[in-house]
Amino acid sequence: MRAFAPLLKIHYPVLGVLHLPPLPGSPRPSPGLDTILSAALRDAEALAEGGADGVIVENLGDAPFSGDLVEPHVTACLAVVAREVRRRFGDRLVVGVNALRNDALAALGACAAAEAGFIRVNVLVGAMVTDQGLLQGRAREVLLYRQRVCPEAGVLADVLVKHASPLGTPDLVQTARDTFLRAGADVLILSGSGTGQPTDPSRLRAVREGVPEAPLWIGSGVTLASAATLRAVSTGAIVGTALHEDGALGAPLSRARVERMVGELKAR
Repeated sequence: MRAFAPLLKIHYPVLGVLHLPPLPGSPRPSPGLDTILSAALRDAEALAEGGADGVIVENLGDAPFSGDLVEPHVTACLAVVAREVRRRFGDRLVVGVNALRNDALAALGACAAAEAGFIRVNVLVGAMVTDQGLLQGRAREVLLYRQRVCPEAGVLADVLVKHASPLGTPDLVQTARDTFLRAGADVLILSGSGTGQPTDPSRLRAVREGVPEAPLWIGSGVTLASAATLRAVSTGAIVGTALHEDGALGAPLSRARVERMVGELKAR
């Protein structure tokens, strides 16, 4: 297993995403866990061979998502996939878990079972209005539970997450400071308005200046054309849509696309 902490010492870490199809028990028909696992291992291999540093396993195909706790089978399936990916590629990829839409405790449980390195949390502080309703941060519960089950795991937290609007009119930089300094996030993530949508460089720049001690990663919308601009105002990137063949979420990940993107983002 590759631990999370050394990932922060890598020059511009680049992470891919395993967008899992609907899990068994999802609102939409599932291809079954064996098929899901085979596809996940195929895509993880493309990331490992293409030079990515890590991967996030997430249940994207489960939409429409639960706005609160995921059901037990979701945690179990995420743990099975993450563990197999870690067993196969853990010497090359740091593996993490995101339990959509915002069940950080389930993600931590899967992370512990898989002996994975980190979780992603969409809302760690404050409150966001989403298509699932109101999502509220549970930072204290997250850090307490992490201490119990996987204290070495990193917490990657979105700041004013995509596909959502904040309740009230929070200040971006103050929210970022609260997420890092008060809520204990290890990495801050800034995204565009939705999956695959570009991240605004001016927002990244504002957070870099306001919380210079925080690792700041791009959460969506990176393309080969925008990589250089975004790289200059961030310290790492999570790349999803652009790594799929033809940029289609339902298509396999492309090793060639991974190689090109990693080369562009890590260029000094």
